[in-house]
Amino acid sequence: MTTVWDEAAGIAGEITELRHDIHREPEIGLDLPKTQAKVLTALDGLPLQVSTGRSLSSVTAVLRGGGPGPTVLLRGDMDALPVREATGVGYASRIDGVMHACGHDLHTAMLAGAARLLSARQADLAGNVIFMFQPGEEGEGGAEIMIGEGVLDAAGTRPVAAYGLHVMSDRDRAGTFSTRPGPMMAAVDTLHVTVRGRGGHASRPHASADPIPAACEMVTALQTMVTRRFDIFDPVVITVGTFHAGTVSNVIPDEATFEATVRSFSAAARKRLEVESAGVVQAIARGHGLEADVRWDPSYPVTVNNATEAAFAQACAADLFGGERAATMAHPVPGAEDFSYVLQEVPGAFVFLGACPDGVDPSTAPSNHSARAVFDDQVLADGMTLLTELALRRLAL
Repeated sequence: MTTVWDEAAGIAGEITELRHDIHREPEIGLDLPKTQAKVLTALDGLPLQVSTGRSLSSVTAVLRGGGPGPTVLLRGDMDALPVREATGVGYASRIDGVMHACGHDLHTAMLAGAARLLSARQADLAGNVIFMFQPGEEGEGGAEIMIGEGVLDAAGTRPVAAYGLHVMSDRDRAGTFSTRPGPMMAAVDTLHVTVRGRGGHASRPHASADPIPAACEMVTALQTMVTRRFDIFDPVVITVGTFHAGTVSNVIPDEATFEATVRSFSAAARKRLEVESAGVVQAIARGHGLEADVRWDPSYPVTVNNATEAAFAQACAADLFGGERAATMAHPVPGAEDFSYVLQEVPGAFVFLGACPDGVDPSTAPSNHSARAVFDDQVLADGMTLLTELALRRLAL
């Protein structure tokens, strides 16, 4: 008997070409006209109700089954990164300074493949499937915008479950699925600090109000705050990524600025981080007789898997590919994902798929977002299969 995986393997060549085509012409952000056109072409002729976004280049496709039933949502993100590709692959980016360094080209292609496989089973489906092709995952919050434009209501009834896959170039060997219940990925926010002093001659610091030592103290104090005010079993991460002050060595500047990325794994820790970090900065500024402006820019919330749906997704992967290829993650990952917005509205699960090429050690392979990140095409059939089976089996419950 022909299985879903057999059919996925049968169209893997076409899906690989789609992936390569998307990879050659990567686009950034919310406006992805070429990628959107490729998706629409891939879906053409399928029994889908297709609509496009109003304020972004999204594609929403609804497959209505032959019988009544619930709705399941499957998501794939489509945007690339401002990275100059250095992989040397034959289908490398033709757009200078832009690359699919996070594997979203695979996500898009796999979702298009799942749409084909499920469309072939339309008559037997008891319910609906929403295919969510999403721009702007890399910092633009495209998922939140699509929700605002009605993607969750596209089938007329809200999904009972939502699933997304993410390939990893360095986490596991190709074809290994992993997920976990509860927090899967971190919330991410940005802390902006400007320390205001009074500039002057570097030889007479007592006649000025030097912002640099105070700003340096703030950077180290924030690290101490992490270890002394937050539970190690509900971890947080603060990394100062930029620090700017002064122009020449013999001038005390008027101000110093720094920015930090802030990661957390619970709503409570996230809220407390905002309050505590501002308190530490302001207290140090006052201690130096200075002023500090603190701005907190919130971004993606914690990606939280529903425990039941995560177990369902893992069991489905184990049944399809064997238990050795369906792992439970011991810890969440401190990266962030805007699929978190979907999971705030709909119970579901986010699943990692190892895509490290054969013969490459995952522990030393270039990671996602690297200019040298390579994702193995052989996982496309596996990803299509899991997405298709998740929809089929969830609608059959």
